[in-house]
Amino acid sequence: MNYTINQLRIFLKITQTQSVTKAAEELHLTQPAVSIQLKNLQDQFDIPLTEIIGRKIFITDFGKEIALAAENILNQVYEINYKTLAHKGQLTGRLKISVVSTGKYIMPYFLSDFLNQHQGIELMMDVTNKNKVIESLEKNEVDFSLVSVLPENIQIEKTSLLQNKLYVVSNTQQAFKKKAYDKHIFETLPLIFREQGSGTRQIMEKFIQQNHLPIRKKMELTTNEAVKQAVIAGLGCSIMPLIGIKNELQNAQLQIIPVKGFPIKSDWNLIWLKGKNHSPVAISFLNYLKEEKSSIAKEKFNWYELY
Repeated sequence: MNYTINQLRIFLKITQTQSVTKAAEELHLTQPAVSIQLKNLQDQFDIPLTEIIGRKIFITDFGKEIALAAENILNQVYEINYKTLAHKGQLTGRLKISVVSTGKYIMPYFLSDFLNQHQGIELMMDVTNKNKVIESLEKNEVDFSLVSVLPENIQIEKTSLLQNKLYVVSNTQQAFKKKAYDKHIFETLPLIFREQGSGTRQIMEKFIQQNHLPIRKKMELTTNEAVKQAVIAGLGCSIMPLIGIKNELQNAQLQIIPVKGFPIKSDWNLIWLKGKNHSPVAISFLNYLKEEKSSIAKEKFNWYELY
């Protein structure tokens, strides 16, 4: 047997995502590279690890046993690496964070200098919708979660990183000349929504209900990026977080429609389970944020105050 650590890492990711394409995306590799490594690993076994039915990949029972063994081997490799670095006096370990989809525009800026200071830390960051983020937090699978809507049914602690501002946006094909439109403008604006479970959707619907807005729902899309592209293409308007449309505003692909009551404001909060026994890495990150989060927000998001 001549399988490599890299082959085991790739195969484990395939079993976790149930997809070669998704595994490639999460590992930042090309799909052909992942397929080749899967084949090279399979060639060392007489029993199939996977089977293809239609266009979907399934993991065989034998493949599941190999995946479990691979996970154990990889955990031991990580432990060796951590102990080596710890012996040199470096902070080591994993930092696990789940982030709502729009939070991907924020969280990296609060992580980059910290990770550069501590090369022995491995970051595991899952970007998904709010429901899945909260689920991973409830199961204690992560150290922290980044959300713009706080969960109501679990006890948490938090630290605020940045204000969240949502505006009514459209493409630039139509001119909006008034300084501020009232709620009746929504009678003529077909709105594009995020999917159920999205934090943006939750904030949006709460505002609509509280202000009795006459909404025309046009369609529902599953990612912020999909909504953005649909608005640019002229399929409708939307209520979107400012944090995700900076480039499109500056490139005149999108515009903010001035409507009374906007922006809708909330906060981006890093949250964790109340009473959680943090690892040394997580404690160090919280201490870092306490000292640096204000300067990071001022330096990296100064453009925010222009809107």
